[in-house]
Amino acid sequence: MQAGSRSAQYWRDRTAPALADFEALAAAAWDRLPAEFRKLCGDLVIRVEDFALDEVLDELELESPFDLMGLYQGTSLAHQSVSDVPQGPNMVFLYRRAILDFWAESEDTLGGLVTHVLVHEIGHHFGLSDEDMERIEEESEPEHGDGM
Repeated sequence: MQAGSRSAQYWRDRTAPALADFEALAAAAWDRLPAEFRKLCGDLVIRVEDFALDEVLDELELESPFDLMGLYQGTSLAHQSVSDVPQGPNMVFLYRRAILDFWAESEDTLGGLVTHVLVHEIGHHFGLSDEDMERIEEESEPEHGDGM
């Protein structure tokens, strides 16, 4: 059997990862983040959805739901005040279909891409620079591939 046919055989019966699969990838990515970083996140909620709501896309002036892989929703630490009335939990949304679409056209692993989006969106919460986010991603890389 040639290398190309092994690859075809591997993918022949595969299906796209479901929301539950993505939740597992997000949980694994979260667990790999540096402990002190996770502690600083406090009660941050991570949600996986297929696409962003139409209202979100309209607010961000995006034409396609495939243009948004993740979203931080809440008040960033840089803008929080002790006098603020709590508005609910800060949340990171990971959009499965947009991530899958990007992944299909990239050379990234799916787990690596989920980690990238997660760190990037959490970075908005902390007001981190791109360099800070890259460092956190590097510290979060699995020792052995993520299998996807």
